[in-house]
Amino acid sequence: MLSEIILKMKGINKSFPGVRALHNVDFVLRKGEIHALMGENGAGKSTLIKVLTGVYEKDAGQNILDGESVHFKSPQEALNNGIGTVFQEIALCPNLTVAENMFIGRNNNNFVHWKKMNTRAEEMLDSLGIPASPTQELSSCSIAVQQMVAIARAIDMDCKILILDEPTSSLDEDEVQKLFALMRELKARGVGIIFITHFLDQVYEISDTITVLRNGELIGEYQTSKLPQIELISHMMGKALSDVSEMKKQDQHKSGSGTPVFEATALSSAAGVRPFNFTIEKGEVNGFAGLLGSGRSESVRAIFAADKVTGGEIKINGKKVKLKTPLDAMKNGIGYLPEDRKHDGIIGELSVRDNIILALQVMKGFFRPFSRKQAEEFANEYIQKLDIRTPSTNTPIQSLSGGNQQKVVLARWLLTHPMYLILDEPTRGIDVGTKVEIQKLVLKLAEDGMSLTFISSEIDEMLRVCSRLIVMKDREIVGELSGTNLTEQDAMLMIAQGGK
Repeated sequence: MLSEIILKMKGINKSFPGVRALHNVDFVLRKGEIHALMGENGAGKSTLIKVLTGVYEKDAGQNILDGESVHFKSPQEALNNGIGTVFQEIALCPNLTVAENMFIGRNNNNFVHWKKMNTRAEEMLDSLGIPASPTQELSSCSIAVQQMVAIARAIDMDCKILILDEPTSSLDEDEVQKLFALMRELKARGVGIIFITHFLDQVYEISDTITVLRNGELIGEYQTSKLPQIELISHMMGKALSDVSEMKKQDQHKSGSGTPVFEATALSSAAGVRPFNFTIEKGEVNGFAGLLGSGRSESVRAIFAADKVTGGEIKINGKKVKLKTPLDAMKNGIGYLPEDRKHDGIIGELSVRDNIILALQVMKGFFRPFSRKQAEEFANEYIQKLDIRTPSTNTPIQSLSGGNQQKVVLARWLLTHPMYLILDEPTRGIDVGTKVEIQKLVLKLAEDGMSLTFISSEIDEMLRVCSRLIVMKDREIVGELSGTNLTEQDAMLMIAQGGK
């Protein structure tokens, strides 16, 4: 019976300029509990963890560890007090041995007792059932074993609480089970585990308790065994099934011409998406639906060859082609607006003009640059077409609002005149007015014959522009929705039930 509370976070508030990230959030973790922290993108999960571990200073609230109020100023201070965090990106040194990674930075002098360190590491690895030798180079271990080594490092520092942030995102099913076995062993030892993931089936397999956040606020804490998946999804999305209204039939111009322009068979990539089939017709707007982490972005990245394609066949306008790089995709008439605008979309220091012509310049070749006059004409054309609010074409794009930055990236791809355009979260983080503008533009482009794939965390937004939804869960396609079945209720049920 879970009862002994080791961590209590009370009334946590945190704001950033213009954004309220957390508002009066409570969170409780008990000894020997695996507690899933759930919520869609922007819900506040990472912010809450960073407030706890000293990355961020909270604006208000209290953290109580083992009955005492604590205030950590850094992750190292949190670790010294028994709170270990293992992030999705493993912060270890692949060129060092397993033992060196477990003990790096923990020697108080310049002398290292190698035999003692290796012996202690071997004891830890054996006790936790981690299949690695203390003297082997970390880079020779699988990603799963590297994750386990990172966990072992945290545990060896008298860890009371272990925070696992998306630890299974790069693991296959066998590796996930090995990690879960380690988590169960730690649970039996009394360690409290905070588990952050977007894989619902894993949450129900391993967790005891679920806390849901949405838009920086606490929705509730639930016993996993008593919370059906469909209710969890409703809590995360803020849509009660009884409140979901039937959507009207989609306009004919969104349904496509019946002529496939792009076909993929058993397509897979190094990002871990399972082999999938996909077709889009001329003038069609379709979308990949699913919770964050379902594989929707990995699927379109495979289509664009942004991730290494590991298998499958692609046909464009009925002709078999090989797309090994994004440039191959671009030369075959495919454009891709990425999910992360700031990291993968814009080049902040460059001007609006240079960001707009970037894709076309890549296709032409950097040794054949556009003239300044030609670049200006291209930029001005799309600034006018998309109503991009900028002082001039020479303004650095980083000084524009998020919505205008997104329009610039969209202009970049429209300038290449693609036959097929992929838009991954094109309206994230922008104002309502600009969202509507982009949705209208998508429908107009489809009406003019362009094929588009539209991805959004907001299902109601996808329903407004898509005639067909490909539903994903746990990195595989579980079904499709179209016609009268194209409703929020049907989409949510399919995500929850995995197409069953």
